[in-house]
Amino acid sequence: MTREEFKARTKAYALRVIKVVDALPRDSVAKVLGHQLLRSGTSVGANYRASIRARSRPDFIAKMGIVEEECDESLFWMELLVDSGRMKADRLMELMREGGEILAITVASIKTARRGSSSSQN
Repeated sequence: MTREEFKARTKAYALRVIKVVDALPRDSVAKVLGHQLLRSGTSVGANYRASIRARSRPDFIAKMGIVEEECDESLFWMELLVDSGRMKADRLMELMREGGEILAITVASIKTARRGSSSSQN
């Protein structure tokens, strides 16, 4: 997957998160969980874009670490929405699958960058 394809994929993920948050019930718990999901889910794409402009390999690794954390956090908030009964599991299944794939790609990218970093120091 190219940088541009992954950039588009993380943006599409953010847009899907926005739609999910818009569809939540209007109770106080859903509002808090939705806000957290909105923040972390949209942060995935924003921080990936920042990683593209990293000034060094360590900076790239650090920024991708933020992408990893935010993606994992967005999965947590979706799990809570399902477990609390605020949203049906089947409504979030595909988005959670996509989040898991983005997370796996991010982790693999970090590992690759770290390997490149340690081999360049030898």
